[in-house]
Amino acid sequence: MVACGVFLSGFVISEPAPYELLMVTQIALWFLLGLRISRAVAPLLAFLLVFNVGGILSLTVMKDLGGGPMYLAVSTFLALTSVFYAAIIEDRHQRLELIFKAWVAAAIITALLGILGYFHAFPGAEAFTLYDRAKGAFQDPNVFGPFLIAPALYLMHGLLTGKLLQAPLKVAGLLIIALGVFLSFSRAAWALFLFSAVALVFILLLKERTGAFRLKILFLSLTAVLVLVVALVVALQFEQVRNLFLDRTTLVKEYDGGHLGRFARHRIGFLMSMERPLGIGPMVFSEIFPEDEHNIWLKSLTTYGWLGFVSYVSMMVCTLAMGFRLLLRDRPWQPHLMIAWIVIIGHVGIGNVIDTDHWRHFYVLLGIVWGCCALEWRHQRASRRGGSVI
Repeated sequence: MVACGVFLSGFVISEPAPYELLMVTQIALWFLLGLRISRAVAPLLAFLLVFNVGGILSLTVMKDLGGGPMYLAVSTFLALTSVFYAAIIEDRHQRLELIFKAWVAAAIITALLGILGYFHAFPGAEAFTLYDRAKGAFQDPNVFGPFLIAPALYLMHGLLTGKLLQAPLKVAGLLIIALGVFLSFSRAAWALFLFSAVALVFILLLKERTGAFRLKILFLSLTAVLVLVVALVVALQFEQVRNLFLDRTTLVKEYDGGHLGRFARHRIGFLMSMERPLGIGPMVFSEIFPEDEHNIWLKSLTTYGWLGFVSYVSMMVCTLAMGFRLLLRDRPWQPHLMIAWIVIIGHVGIGNVIDTDHWRHFYVLLGIVWGCCALEWRHQRASRRGGSVI
């Protein structure tokens, strides 16, 4: 059920998606059958509950509730999924491998759908595109692209540290996912992919002390870069791809820097939020301005109020600080912690230009980091008592 849930997170064409239906049932069953929230995971639950309480308070200032209650119901559900993943990982660290393998399978399939849809490979394939951009089995290319990054890093880590006999399958999967990220034409996803890949290689070079291993990492990294460059050159031979690529590589577009563009809305929105301690309510910002906030920090202020904003910022600071402190410790769960921590940092960065509070995979990443930190806490306690959780 865990693997199936993670797999279904890659297929969100409509809401409620099968992921929601399965996870609601699964979370209820696991906790009814005895899954517990430890003291190490409890702070995550507290941060997320306070975050959503801020959202509930923001409903009180809305003239017309509209879809506000449903929006916050989804937010609360996603918060519970994060706590659920942290709890089951702390209970048994072997589930991390299961989670990432299911995520890779979902990423490859949804990326293939996006690629086939982009090139109109079969009748009706355009259902997997939006505005001539691949979106796979998602509603938005800007969510589709970032969803693929963590499984891409998992495959990269396997290539850099695993056996060469398994390399062909991992290379094939990585190329499919990389092409899916590229055809999403999401600048945030491109930046996230580049940052995450560089950060992964850098941390591996720090962690591994032997010259031979470092040479292997550098050689394989350079080979991967060469292959991706060749693939990019081939893709750019298609006029449709080339034109959209040149358009998307424009650093500041009209809807970014124009009148009431993204950056102007950010400035006005932050000033407005200083006078609204309870926020303005879910989805109200887009009724005042041409589009949504497209900034997770502003979204926290407008939708979840000052209380939600402080809770969200505190949670992210604690998540990154704890993960950084444990990043290089030699544990069975270290690779999974490293991948999730890197991708969360990337999400913090792209959160400046996009809303991430309803991204299912973001809550999975949070759960992975907190679950790994809880494992370390248990390991330290067991070590003091002469045992181990490994």
